Amino acid sequence: MSKNKGPQVAKFVYDFTEGNKDLKDLLGGKGANLAEMTNLGLPVPPGFTITTDACKVYLDSGEEPAALRDEVSAHLETLEQRMGKRLGQHDDPLLVSVRSGAKFSMPGMMDTVLNIGLSDASVEGLARQAGDERFAWDSYRRLIQMFGKTVLGVDGELFEDALEEAKAAKGVTVDTDLDAADLKKLVKGFKKTVRTEAGRDFPQDPREQMDLAVKAVFESWNGDRAKLYRRQERIPHDLGTAVNICSMVFGNLGPDSGTGVAFTRDPASGQQGVYGDYLSNAQGEDVVAGIRNTVALADLEQLDKVSYDQLMQIMETLENHYKDLCDIEFTIERGQLWMLQTRVGKRTAGAAFRIATQLVDQGLIDEAEALQRVTGAQLAQLMFPKFDEDAKVDKIGRGIAASPGAAVGKAVFDSYTAIKWSRSGEKVILIRRETNPDDLDGMIAAEGILTSRGGKTSHAAVVARGMGKTCVCGAEELEVDTKRRRMTAPGGIVIEEGDVVSIDGSTGKVYLGEVPVVPSPVVEYFEGRMHAGADDADELVAAVHRVMAYADRVRRLRVRANADNAEDALRARRFGAQGIGLCRTEHMFLGERREYVERLILADTDEEREQALDRLLPLQKRDFVELFEAMDGLPVTVRLLDPPLHEFLPDITELSVRVALAESRKDANENDLRLLQAVHRLHEQNPMLGLRGVRLGLVIPGLFAMQVRAIAEAAAERRDAKGDPRAEIMIPLVGTVQELEIVRDEAEQVIDEVQRAAGIDLKLSLGTMIELPRAALTAGQIAEAAEFFSFGTNDLTQTVWGFSRDDVEASFFTAYLEKGIFGVSPFETIDKDGVGALVRAAAEAGRATRPDLKLGVCGEHGGDPESVHFFHEVGLDYVSCSPFRIPVARLEAGRAASAGQSKGSDHR
Repeated sequence: MSKNKGPQVAKFVYDFTEGNKDLKDLLGGKGANLAEMTNLGLPVPPGFTITTDACKVYLDSGEEPAALRDEVSAHLETLEQRMGKRLGQHDDPLLVSVRSGAKFSMPGMMDTVLNIGLSDASVEGLARQAGDERFAWDSYRRLIQMFGKTVLGVDGELFEDALEEAKAAKGVTVDTDLDAADLKKLVKGFKKTVRTEAGRDFPQDPREQMDLAVKAVFESWNGDRAKLYRRQERIPHDLGTAVNICSMVFGNLGPDSGTGVAFTRDPASGQQGVYGDYLSNAQGEDVVAGIRNTVALADLEQLDKVSYDQLMQIMETLENHYKDLCDIEFTIERGQLWMLQTRVGKRTAGAAFRIATQLVDQGLIDEAEALQRVTGAQLAQLMFPKFDEDAKVDKIGRGIAASPGAAVGKAVFDSYTAIKWSRSGEKVILIRRETNPDDLDGMIAAEGILTSRGGKTSHAAVVARGMGKTCVCGAEELEVDTKRRRMTAPGGIVIEEGDVVSIDGSTGKVYLGEVPVVPSPVVEYFEGRMHAGADDADELVAAVHRVMAYADRVRRLRVRANADNAEDALRARRFGAQGIGLCRTEHMFLGERREYVERLILADTDEEREQALDRLLPLQKRDFVELFEAMDGLPVTVRLLDPPLHEFLPDITELSVRVALAESRKDANENDLRLLQAVHRLHEQNPMLGLRGVRLGLVIPGLFAMQVRAIAEAAAERRDAKGDPRAEIMIPLVGTVQELEIVRDEAEQVIDEVQRAAGIDLKLSLGTMIELPRAALTAGQIAEAAEFFSFGTNDLTQTVWGFSRDDVEASFFTAYLEKGIFGVSPFETIDKDGVGALVRAAAEAGRATRPDLKLGVCGEHGGDPESVHFFHEVGLDYVSCSPFRIPVARLEAGRAASAGQSKGSDHR
């Protein structure tokens, strides 16, 4: 008989030797990967990780878990024994870093403090132990600077300004030219700044430093920039961050030391090779911050070949182990290489497709996993236009191609202006010497980012790639003056705030003025103007072709287009559409045909109304003939007239003024008077909930019958021409089965008349849109009279939430997003808990009544990647979206079908 051991006590601290890469939920990405590298026998400085569970307890209660301090003390003691030195020891101190590390990479969004353990007493011991006084005082000033800003909330600009003043006073431009005496003065000034601004002295107790730094990292999870980044990247807010406490290794010990970031493949292009940045005599934050321009990683071979060769071997080991592009941070301390971090690296959209297919060819992953390595959002980025290489341009500079794309906008020099101008409808380019995490909201608002400092691993580059923003970094020949809000290019060219600039993130080139754009080669591929098998086919196009071909093979969801004319239908078909899921017939009532709609609305007698309908019939029929020809052999869902009739009449204000002026001149137009009366008669306080959709067909005799006849006669004409029309007639805005039954009876009568006259069976199907909550809740009844459902999720979202989309998006959606009420607009990605629940319930109820009921969706959600996965899960047969979004929907439908089937993924 087993003894009851009682409840398990939560463990809040793990040594690097205890974890592994599969514990990201608990140890965060950084901690899990440090543990994994330790397990692989790679040179990782010893340390331990405080779990995300501890962070959650702290954030929920405001207090650390009761057991945390003792656990940290025990692991710290073990670390001290392993290193042979103690934290804060005066003669030979152990120093540690305290670094954040959430499950998902959030570069620069949370806090880090290096060199914990230095004090007035121990800095001298560190100098003696290292034999380098400058190094010790440089490390101490870094600690006070980072601790003051991160932990004590001191304005970081105060430290930066003091550092710049010290360099200016000595006549140097880089901090490495400051000697020990200069740094001692800086430390003294930094401590004074801390006392003045924080109201307390910089703590001399190393354990107090560490404990306060841990709390600061916990609290940075809910910092403004971290919350903004999570909303942007759709990272859940309840994960918390782990804290990694790692023994310090020093890259700032002289010319035989340094720090760097490496990629196992180019994160911008996906090409294999030696990619990354290295900075001699520096600590890791210097590289990421971009405060000094780095040298290429390949240059390390000349500086320290032993460390370089070891790094190359480790990079190969990590890529083969993780089976993906790895992003690596390392430090060299007097010739000894140390690995500080690895993670699956962020990459550009083009690199994602290239790398996925390369890894398949190398046998590291299979096609299903390759499909999971790319996203619809990345594919959409590849379909954006690029700069016209043949255009006349005024090139003013060139930097590092950090994140591809063609971005044009007005130059702005701070985030506040970027946000302000962007909200006013202006396209802007954010220009900075280097960005920092506080610039995140400005980076989001901008079309692209340009910096004069930093490389491919700088903050600007890493964050821009993650967001899919165009970015050029390290354009050294461009002098950025943020205070005077200007940038100076070679030749004395001055770009003032508001001047238009263009940046090419694929080449690193910067241009004055607006450069024209041309279609993306990926769009040309989808249009059929570029063939992936041709000798001159772009490698990217070939990669996209391979991934798309697999997605099409495995996906269950079919993808249709929202198209209202033959031109859009043909383009959609080239993009891979398998039919039309929504033809909005109201778009056929505009232009010259508006006159006949006006006559219909103004008709006082049955004869006048029938005359107007008779004039519209052949025009509608011609539209449908062209549409059925373009989509021959594929289904075409035609929605009968949906919007309120007043939309086809003149604006009430303009018409009232015209009539009033005419009456003052005593030459009033009789037709204008009748139109004005009709406008007043049809005016509704909320047209979205008024006389529209099926209601129009029930109160205006002959309207829907005319449209059905046009569809049926067009189908018959195509059949006579040996075509294969497959029309589906959809009745909009149904709320009760009785509405659908009445319209269906009328439609079937018209179809029978056309079939008898033509002597053929047209096989037309009749269905409805589910776009009202009542329709979703009574879907079982409605399915008795419908052969198909198409979910109109735009209107369903409006009616479920009580939103008028045109009004609320401009009035309060921004506030809702900022406050975290929405992670994303419910009009962009389907609200699974509300709208999605109705879709699921309606689908199940409809098929319970009619097992062969065809189900689709035709709102904008049909082209949204996350929503496509939901529609796959619910069991819909197809999604329908705008032609440009069809490739995205195809890809995501394949990803939804293959999820969980992939092999070779160690990090997902």
